[in-house]
Amino acid sequence: MSWYVYLIECRGGSIYTGVAVDVAARYAAHAAGKGARYTRSRPPERLLAVFAMADKSAALREEARIKRLTASEKRTLVALSEN
Repeated sequence: MSWYVYLIECRGGSIYTGVAVDVAARYAAHAAGKGARYTRSRPPERLLAVFAMADKSAALREEARIKRLTASEKRTLVALSEN
């Protein structure tokens, strides 16, 4: 089973970071208001990036690392992942 770290741009320009096995299903849950509390009050506008991880532990560590970044650093990370 593969785990992923994903970044979502939310209304207002904020960036939400999470982990999931099925990113499409998790994004749909966020969009339907059934996801995290954060995305219920700030609905997602688009999926910015998805990073494949070796396992759940690695995904959780990477999520924590990304959450410590500033919004500007997160946008740079997204830009680098597009290249």
